[in-house]
Amino acid sequence: MAAKIESVTIQGVKVPVIYEYDARLPLVNTQVVFTNSGSITDTTKAGLAKFSAKMLNEGSKKMGANGFAEMLESKAIHMSAATGSETFVIEIGSLKEQFATSMKYLKMLLAEPNFTKRSLEKVKTMTLGKISQKENDFDYIASHELKKLLFAGTPLAQPSLGTPQSVASITLDDVKSFTQEHLVLSRAIIVVGGDISMDDIQKQLSKALKVLRVGKAQKLPHYEASTEAKESIIQKETQQAYIYFGSPYNMAVNDEEYYKARVATFILGTGGFGSRLMEEIRVKRGLAYSAYARVHVSKSVSYFNGYLQTKLESQKEAKETVKAVIAEFVKNGVTQEELEQTKKFLLGSEPLRVETMSQRLQRTFMDYYKGFSLDHSKRELEKIEKLSLDELNKFIKKHTEILELSFAIVTKP
Repeated sequence: MAAKIESVTIQGVKVPVIYEYDARLPLVNTQVVFTNSGSITDTTKAGLAKFSAKMLNEGSKKMGANGFAEMLESKAIHMSAATGSETFVIEIGSLKEQFATSMKYLKMLLAEPNFTKRSLEKVKTMTLGKISQKENDFDYIASHELKKLLFAGTPLAQPSLGTPQSVASITLDDVKSFTQEHLVLSRAIIVVGGDISMDDIQKQLSKALKVLRVGKAQKLPHYEASTEAKESIIQKETQQAYIYFGSPYNMAVNDEEYYKARVATFILGTGGFGSRLMEEIRVKRGLAYSAYARVHVSKSVSYFNGYLQTKLESQKEAKETVKAVIAEFVKNGVTQEELEQTKKFLLGSEPLRVETMSQRLQRTFMDYYKGFSLDHSKRELEKIEKLSLDELNKFIKKHTEILELSFAIVTKP
């Protein structure tokens, strides 16, 4: 059964429900997604959204962290909170027979989370430890530095995990204010799949989520990537050079031409072996084990980026090769053979992308979230199949903004 859009009305708010019935296993997986509630909302203190999710994972005030975890484990229920850039997600997994119980525990968590001084200090210690570990993760450092170059002065320029200073400054009031503003019915989208009827979903979710405030939905801000080519070199004791690069990509989240971008970037750098970057950087020149590039098109951002590791002495050559490959790509486009090979892969591998229920639910959620119809993915594949070389190359040559490349490089002094 294909995923479909339903709804449940709670406190007068019609909350969308993306639902797929699947009785092959007696399991139910539920996600409560809060829009415009991820790390992109960290305008006051870096890392607050992710920190708040970790605080929610400390269980309920009545049961405490250990008691709540043991209670879930005794019923084989999984419950966790996490954040992305744009969303805050609470995920619940259970056996079919424990669905009502899992919703009762969700209500308990939302009604009275374990927002105590003890939990705050525990989460601070864990978070500061993780930040400390990242000091020697050169991929993380280069990736974050690139974000600072592309999105200076925005929440995207700060680490979603936070900084030692910002995490140390987070208070219980900060966490309470964040959850009260963002974990509200007006921002909620529910995703449910498994051996459960829509009637049961509506009945149990109505009980569980009625403890939430109605709140206000707010439009997600959109941040433009810098059109100015910049470079930042960070010196560390490393045996390799970590090269991250990026540029603007002029495309809206609901652009009907996104399928062309998907084909173009697959040929340029997403497709692994056989992609232009991999062919030039690894196969022909032996500069790196892998080289990768893709486009990110979401409600809040639209940009192109990629990365590679290379020997310290090859750093300059690798960087210049990246620029040359992308310039050649924009100037002359792709070949008929590259287009045909990409079509074969994207169309042939489609069944693997919708193999599991969670994959299908995620795809339906993304289509709905971006404002597309539920058959959008199917129509996109049909467009890819019909895409001509002339159409694709006109599209590629139009996106000259990707030539304004900024580089963040971690290398040895």
